[in-house]
Amino acid sequence: MRYSILCWALWFGLALQSCQPAEDSAQQADTILYNGDFYTLDSLQPRVEALAISDGRIQAVGSEQEVMAWKGDSTALVDLEGHFAMPGFIEGHGHFSGLGYSLIRLNFLNAKSWAEIVQMVADAAEKAEPGTWILGRGWHQEKWTTAPERTVLGYPFHDELSAVSPDNPVMLRHASGHSLFANAKAMELAGLSVETPDPSGGEIVRDSRGKAIGVFEERAMNLITQAYDEYAAGLSEEAKAKEWYRAIELAEEECLKKGITSFQDAGSKFYELRRYEQMAKDGELDLRLWAMVRHSYDRMKDSLDGYPKIDVGNHFFTSRAIKSEVDGALGAFGAWLLRAYNDKKGFTGQNTTPIPEVKNIAKLAMDNGMQMCVHAIGDRANRVVLNIYEEQFKNNPEQENLRWRIEHAQHLDTADIPRFRELGVIASMQGIHCTSDAPFVEKRLGKQRSRLGAYPWRSLLDNGVIIANGTDAPVEDVDPLACFYASVTRKRADSGFEFFPEQRMTREEAVYSYTLGNAYAGFEEDFKGSLEVGKAADIVVLSHDLLTCTDEEILEARVLRTMVDGEMKYVL
Repeated sequence: MRYSILCWALWFGLALQSCQPAEDSAQQADTILYNGDFYTLDSLQPRVEALAISDGRIQAVGSEQEVMAWKGDSTALVDLEGHFAMPGFIEGHGHFSGLGYSLIRLNFLNAKSWAEIVQMVADAAEKAEPGTWILGRGWHQEKWTTAPERTVLGYPFHDELSAVSPDNPVMLRHASGHSLFANAKAMELAGLSVETPDPSGGEIVRDSRGKAIGVFEERAMNLITQAYDEYAAGLSEEAKAKEWYRAIELAEEECLKKGITSFQDAGSKFYELRRYEQMAKDGELDLRLWAMVRHSYDRMKDSLDGYPKIDVGNHFFTSRAIKSEVDGALGAFGAWLLRAYNDKKGFTGQNTTPIPEVKNIAKLAMDNGMQMCVHAIGDRANRVVLNIYEEQFKNNPEQENLRWRIEHAQHLDTADIPRFRELGVIASMQGIHCTSDAPFVEKRLGKQRSRLGAYPWRSLLDNGVIIANGTDAPVEDVDPLACFYASVTRKRADSGFEFFPEQRMTREEAVYSYTLGNAYAGFEEDFKGSLEVGKAADIVVLSHDLLTCTDEEILEARVLRTMVDGEMKYVL
């Protein structure tokens, strides 16, 4: 009892101090948000009415009366009209420039059929100069409402695509990014023939006569992308840079209007990281970027001087992690499994990066004080990555609190779930992948594997594992609200199809996974992810209370305001 009274007194004193204005006018707030319903994620003060901001940081939280004590002559007052506010969403795994490019190029995320995609390419070909590549992304053969007449493993043949674009090579990436579709012109430029062998870690999808149908899975994509790279090398550096900066601008706009204040980029090249860093130094980023380095071991081993880069440009850019991968995606038969696919007999997926290469990169991360983040989707891939991490941890017992991550961690053997907690490994998962993939997961894995190990959020959380949430944009729409809905219902928004709901998150867990969980996954929980005094004033205001509204109302919710570093970056 004495201990409880002491704790209460201490809390009351701190709370009073946090709302106590200074007499110095310099301490008066720049902005006060009032008449709001703030969910702070601070367990000592979970709900407040108002919040004061100074120099981009939270100055005070509490009742409207308490916070108004910080009002000065120049303080801007913002009436939230009773709306729900919370820490800004942190995208826990996406591809920032890829998101931007998806807003420039053909986007098939909402395409319902192969015919629709062919028509979009036909329209683009009519406007394109001969020889110009037509690029797009987002198709998924498992999500079409009507199937093409001729298919191999559900994939259509290239004939229609080639017919509408005979003079323009076409390269269309799968929604997952782990396969692509090419037309005849692109395959011709790639020098493809019947004799072209499948590369290690990839497959050229062929018909019964051994002829390529136009689909290239995993490492086989390089056959087409190399041909495109040769074309792109002939474009001016100025034109390529201009397109890149335009893509970044569009990505920022897309994120801010959807309430995202920070974005964890899952793998960028050094030239992109240099650009992000300079933009942060110049105050040209409108949201915070946390980026992983993505290169081969040979490219990185002598190029990490100056890394990690932390809190550059007033906390707007950090690069403290390295990205690698061991397998592909389930939809493209690339997830590396312990047992064969149900719908591709005898096939267990692809090991896309040689394990010795991944081990070398893990050692490089350890030696340079970087986080290791490895893409692993299949149960075998996840086990292999956990084994690599365990080996590194045993070899470096003096290193603690490393917060190494597995990106996606979609399909797990039940024996490996407790190992995440035992090793302190973060499961960087994407809620929307569960419901997006749900219609074909059982077809790929069977009911038992799907029920016990597919997107097993509840099992991981009950084992004390930190889950970082996100969308993997542009694989999925970057919208956090759709992902939040998937996380707490495991239902598809279009059909209501429910995927093993016993593994869903609670509302509180899902909010945490999109705020403090993601901040923790990047060593940034002391700076952002909750609304507490001294932390970044990164805030989203929503039309609905995510903790109390109905499931259906989550999908109806709108982002009303997005604030980053105390500045209003988006207002509906």
